[in-house]
Amino acid sequence: MNIRKLPKVSLHDHLDGGLRPATIIELANEIGHKLPKNDPEELRAWFLDSCDSGSLVDYLETFVHTTAVMQTKEGLIRVAREFALDLAKDGVIYGEVRWAPEQHLSNGLTLDQVVEYVEEGLSQAREEVRKNGGYLQTGQLITAMRQNDRAQEIAELAVRHREKGCVGFDYAGPEAGFSPSRHASAFRWLNEQLMPVTLHAGEADGKDSIRDAIVDGRTLRLGHGVRIIEDVFVNAEDSNQYAFGEVATWVLERGIALELSPSSNLQTGAIPGVENPTMSDHPFDELYRLGFNVTVNTDNRLMSGTSITRELELLTETFGYDIEDLELFQLNAANAAFIDMDIRSEIMDRITEGFAKA
Repeated sequence: MNIRKLPKVSLHDHLDGGLRPATIIELANEIGHKLPKNDPEELRAWFLDSCDSGSLVDYLETFVHTTAVMQTKEGLIRVAREFALDLAKDGVIYGEVRWAPEQHLSNGLTLDQVVEYVEEGLSQAREEVRKNGGYLQTGQLITAMRQNDRAQEIAELAVRHREKGCVGFDYAGPEAGFSPSRHASAFRWLNEQLMPVTLHAGEADGKDSIRDAIVDGRTLRLGHGVRIIEDVFVNAEDSNQYAFGEVATWVLERGIALELSPSSNLQTGAIPGVENPTMSDHPFDELYRLGFNVTVNTDNRLMSGTSITRELELLTETFGYDIEDLELFQLNAANAAFIDMDIRSEIMDRITEGFAKA
């Protein structure tokens, strides 16, 4: 089974976590930014080593170097173009690209400018893929950082660009101690504007964080959501019987999509209570078998040295999935995508046709 050739959907993929090492080096040299390594392969290895600490805080610190080279028009366009081309090379036919415009203003660009430049890069990639006989759709998820107080401003930015590439709003950053209740009015406003929302929750914090994302953040999807498993209980006398807490019940019964990123979840310590976890420790399979709406994502391709293809390969090797399982994961993602119904239908048709030919 050649997974790379299968049509795939990517819902949780950070722009500043998907740069090519060679591009980082070239752009850093242009602006005089010092990197820990100046050889592409050595820099790639540095990112991987730095992100295997098991700490989300340490993991996030690596982004100092990627965001540094994404502060100019030229840098943003190039990074976005290459990001989308790399998606297409991996067989992705629809990719949602999430990123935080507020982190790209140090050289004097405005919020609207940086969004326009990223869309220009994505557009160039879509056109290049089309000219080469391929198919690629993209959508921006405009992200507000939880620890800052710009959620309303970033929400308005997302709505301004909803007809120019933006398909939804995201909320990221340090999870514990930064509840979406801090910006409940912004989420209420987004809801009034009918702007889809996804929140990072259930990664660095547990079920209460997921509850806050649902209640205060009005989220339609859970960014990661892996720790929903903490609200699922196994019968001590019969391991085939499960009970669900109220948060897990809500997520399960309403089919709220879990944007699971298996490799990243292992790196960031999102599976508490397991020392040096491996893929077999990830609750992906348990959540899948219990009926949760699971999707497969990369989170940050550079930091995890991964791709959608690699994540699917790892899951298949670990849990014995077949092509029908992999197809369902892609259809789950397409169904949960923040895109117009006509585009969603086309993407789902392409998935069904592509898997039928495999």
